Amino acid sequence: MRIAHLLLTSRFAGSERHALELAAAQAEAGHEVRLVIRRKAAQDRPDAIAHRVDPKVGVEVVDDWLARWPAKRQAAKFVRSWKPDVAHAHLGSACKSLRGLDGTCLRVSTLHIEYKPQHHAHLDGLIAIAPWQLQAIPAALRANSVQIDNWTVPVAPSPGARERIRAGHGIAADAFVFGALGRVEHSKGLDVLVEAFKRADIPGARLVIVGQGKAFDAVRAAAPDGVVMPGFTDRAHDWLASFDVFVSAARSEPFGLVFLEAMSHGLPVVASASQGGSYLAPLFGRPPVPVGDAAALAQALVEVHAAGRRRVDYPMQRFDRAARVDEVEAFYRAGIARVRHAAG
Repeated sequence: MRIAHLLLTSRFAGSERHALELAAAQAEAGHEVRLVIRRKAAQDRPDAIAHRVDPKVGVEVVDDWLARWPAKRQAAKFVRSWKPDVAHAHLGSACKSLRGLDGTCLRVSTLHIEYKPQHHAHLDGLIAIAPWQLQAIPAALRANSVQIDNWTVPVAPSPGARERIRAGHGIAADAFVFGALGRVEHSKGLDVLVEAFKRADIPGARLVIVGQGKAFDAVRAAAPDGVVMPGFTDRAHDWLASFDVFVSAARSEPFGLVFLEAMSHGLPVVASASQGGSYLAPLFGRPPVPVGDAAALAQALVEVHAAGRRRVDYPMQRFDRAARVDEVEAFYRAGIARVRHAAG
């Protein structure tokens, strides 16, 4: 099968990780896979995308001169010329690039965030990562869509990572560390987490927020002394090893690949009642905290601290990549047959 993945963002985060892991798994399975990215995503910087692509996956770089329009136009041109069996778009600009390509191939997208008519209505099928996303999809398109859970590929921390990171940032070896990991954006509610941590006022506890984003300076300014904010990291698994509890105070989190990463490290999870936090809450063993409620989050931090340092054995087989990738392939094959039948 020929599969083109279109990813026209420029910085690496959870959605980009999902797309790259899917492309790598499909190439490993023997499919011919190419990834279309913007030139900005191929720059030499830690949070770029190109250097993370599996060697078995071909890379097509399109221009991003004068914003994203040339990238979308060139991505569409590539799909027309390469003639894949499937064009799988990830996020808004990539989805828009497939408009007007009816009948060229099966055109699908993963709903990394939510259904948006301007991004998805023209496609042949959608992959929802959580059940709540399905209800917004129009009935005709929903009939050709599927829900497939996110997955994670566990990565072991580097030897001595916990001790090294703590020592390097002035965190005592026996300190109880609450950690957050991901983009520092308003939607992630890290301002609420900082306020909750201040209210909880747990002696000897530390808060670590790993990531970069538009809200970084504002969160940094509101954080009390002792809160560690190292910025973007290529070693998320090492930072997770340094945490005692993972906390998500997100206002919006469609699924939360970072939840799975934290769970693969056996970390207790405190989550707000975001979409993903609510969906996965039965696995966390504690109810989600109301979104935006710093007082309730502070109480949850106090309670999980009182329970002591521990590790949790989560049912991670549910989030095995191989099984989920098989489901994606089955979805492709059904869609290809449907599109070819419609074309006569």
